[in-house]
Amino acid sequence: MVNSVRVFYDELAESYHLIFADWPGSMRRQAAALDRLIGSALGAGPHTILDGACGIGTQAIGLALLGHQVHATDISSKAVARAEREATARNALLTFGVADLRSLASTVDGEFDVVVACDNALPHLLSDDDLQLAIDNMAAKLRPDGLFLASIRDYDRLVQERPQGEGPRVFDDIRGRRIAFQVWDWSDDGSRYSLHQFIVRQEGAGWQTEHFRTEYRALLPGELVTALRHAGFALAGIHWHEPEESGYFQPIVTARRSRESTVDSRQL
Repeated sequence: MVNSVRVFYDELAESYHLIFADWPGSMRRQAAALDRLIGSALGAGPHTILDGACGIGTQAIGLALLGHQVHATDISSKAVARAEREATARNALLTFGVADLRSLASTVDGEFDVVVACDNALPHLLSDDDLQLAIDNMAAKLRPDGLFLASIRDYDRLVQERPQGEGPRVFDDIRGRRIAFQVWDWSDDGSRYSLHQFIVRQEGAGWQTEHFRTEYRALLPGELVTALRHAGFALAGIHWHEPEESGYFQPIVTARRSRESTVDSRQL
């Protein structure tokens, strides 16, 4: 899993913004939605936030621009390098590092008010053991009574429908015309799918095509709740927030854990 995911995001890093109609606008909207959820749970900020799957900075930079103290990490060094450049260009104050979600406890110092992994990052963890290890490591970086926050696709619906992909979407802007779409190849049992991301850009009279491939599990909400409970989060503290409620484009799960159940990072 490590190498394939790293390669996918390393290769996609310089083109990632092209899958958005307006990446800066998406950054602002996503940060605003996350900020509302964080404030509702923890009160007025600023808060210390660890973004463990920052990519090119879509959520991390936006949250930093809202005044939060953000440390952003990702398994892809090229995505992190791009995020650093984007943060500098926007005068956003945050720190960066390269880290695997499954080893945050040993690679990131300190504790945080909030630990996040957004935009369908957790379903890259194809086995239950890897998923649990990532959740345990994220939990270990939370201060007592801190907030876990993650977003995933709506897999309850998707495993029933098994769509063949997303898009195409056609964008016309100052960079010219481009088409972005995904093709999804599902396993026979519907538990996983291979995702093919295509970005097709018009160049003069011709077109240039980029193709990126990765693997996801169809991570059901119940499976994620089970992993959270095994990490010490009480069922009463786990809540799902649908897009209609949160204003975010994917379902979000938040979780809080009592002080008594805090994970000791030295055990990981």
